[in-house]
Amino acid sequence: MQGNPWRRALGLATIATLLVPATVTLAQPLAQGSGLSQNSPQDLFLAYPPEDHHTTAPQIFLIGTAAPQGEVLVNGQPVDRSPAGHFAPSIPLAVGANTVTLRFGTQELTRTITRLDPQPSLPQGLALGENSLSPAVAVARQAGEWVCFGAIAPPGSTLSVAVGREIWPLTELALTEQQAATLPDNGAVLLKNNAPQALTTPGQYQGCGRLNQGGTLQPRFHLSYQGQSLSQDSPGTLEMIDPQVIRLAEVTAPFGTARTGPSTDYSRLTPLPTGTQAQITGREGDWLRLDYGAWIKASEVRELGAIAPPQAIIRSALTRSIPGWTEVVFPLTQTVPVTVDQDQDSLTLTLHNTTAQTDTVYIGADGVIDRFQWSQPRPEAVAYTFFFKTPQQWGYRLRYDGTSLILSLKHPPHTDGQSLQGVHIFLDPGHGSANDLGARGPNGYPEKDVALAVSQQVALALEARGAQVSLSRQGDDDLWPQDRVALMDTAAPDLALSLHYNALPDGGDAANTQGIGAFWYHPQSQDLAQFFHDYLTRHLDRPSYGVFWNNLALTRPAFTPAVLLELGFMINPQEFEWITDAQAQGELAQAIAAGVEEWVHRQTLPRAVPSAVPHNE
Repeated sequence: MQGNPWRRALGLATIATLLVPATVTLAQPLAQGSGLSQNSPQDLFLAYPPEDHHTTAPQIFLIGTAAPQGEVLVNGQPVDRSPAGHFAPSIPLAVGANTVTLRFGTQELTRTITRLDPQPSLPQGLALGENSLSPAVAVARQAGEWVCFGAIAPPGSTLSVAVGREIWPLTELALTEQQAATLPDNGAVLLKNNAPQALTTPGQYQGCGRLNQGGTLQPRFHLSYQGQSLSQDSPGTLEMIDPQVIRLAEVTAPFGTARTGPSTDYSRLTPLPTGTQAQITGREGDWLRLDYGAWIKASEVRELGAIAPPQAIIRSALTRSIPGWTEVVFPLTQTVPVTVDQDQDSLTLTLHNTTAQTDTVYIGADGVIDRFQWSQPRPEAVAYTFFFKTPQQWGYRLRYDGTSLILSLKHPPHTDGQSLQGVHIFLDPGHGSANDLGARGPNGYPEKDVALAVSQQVALALEARGAQVSLSRQGDDDLWPQDRVALMDTAAPDLALSLHYNALPDGGDAANTQGIGAFWYHPQSQDLAQFFHDYLTRHLDRPSYGVFWNNLALTRPAFTPAVLLELGFMINPQEFEWITDAQAQGELAQAIAAGVEEWVHRQTLPRAVPSAVPHNE
């Protein structure tokens, strides 16, 4: 999964032409010991790290190969190798430039790896840290809200910030009694090493104050150090939102990406359907804060004036059936933000900025809903919880039709219980094209090729069981993640599998990390991910890497159960030999197809439900 960044997008017209049924010409499986590079089998070859590599990790792995006979030396020390001659030792890195020399017989390779200091550098003398002043962008808040400032300055300095008529002191964090810590990035959990680190670095200052002045204000930092003084404007401005002016954001994107904070570093929330309106209560750079607490990019909305804060009314609601779906129609007076929460056997839709005047709801008996309940958990929100007739949820969609919100709930596929007849499977071979190789094995062989070869074999095995199969690609198609999601959406499958092979971030232990991994996002996909992890590790006697909730583009679609499978580690010398073995590839493809059949049959068996279910509660 770790690989080169995505390079270019395709238009939707092109996407429609790429969605192909599984009438495949199998890619040639890789024979053990061959590779992407043109080096002879006797050559010393290093696939990773590249030339002049930079990292903040305290160690790095070296992924490469040479002929099986003889020794490979790294800085004079022999390293362990697989029977085919592949190696993946880890070496420690000092801060700064590290020279690594590999030798095999008369051959020699050298790499320079620079470890960057993860700690911010302190300014020398009377100065503020470069790019350390915050806020670094324009910020708007409501009256009385806290606004915090930060800077890096020489330890022992006196630092304050002037905002209009007020001056707020900043305190060096290392000198306070308040506990503070830094967190590694999300990739640290893949290394099972995500513990917080105590913040002890000197020179980091912070202070906060309440914003009570109107107009646009330019914060100005004042530094005193060793008898000298310096003043410097903040790169960002402050503005108090006029309480007499109401501004709305209306979502114009197909779905607005709502987040917990004002950057893509923050977690995603339920996407907002086109037409959703909410009051703007704050700004930070290119992000807008909405009245129900989420943040959204300004480019995904248009701003509107309003005479009153948005507050919708809902009265009755009903269901209706269309082929393959049950639609729940919520007539509203305004298009409000929504949140979806799923449990194993239920889905809760929350309408924000909404008050119920509900007396009657109709739930038809011919859909997927077993029973429902609604509540007004707080004055500004109404929650509807739906319980399903089958233990597995198969997907949902949200859209606005005028001011009516439509929640579409997908029906299970119809099967004969003996085959996959009537079931549509979407397969996404990971990566593709010279611009997106994915992970590379010790001899340079790319993830994109083995993912395609195995996906095509899986497609044939599924078709032999009666399934309809669509693939996102059958060659070196250069697809962005959103292109693959669009293809999945067009296919409207009963379930989707994205097939990948794995690598690790810098700092991992490539030589000792193997196994099958599974990744899911929506609760409707959790059982599928766990099932495949358990099924493949058990039936193929493979190691376990684990099952992860993960915010990945190919796991985020809500309209079908969708998981991403990591079928082994390209960078592990031993596992790479299994990955590239033709017989093992065939066994893996058959196991995936058999697993799909077993899971679908298990999940489409209806549970016992009362013969009479009340339409209203």
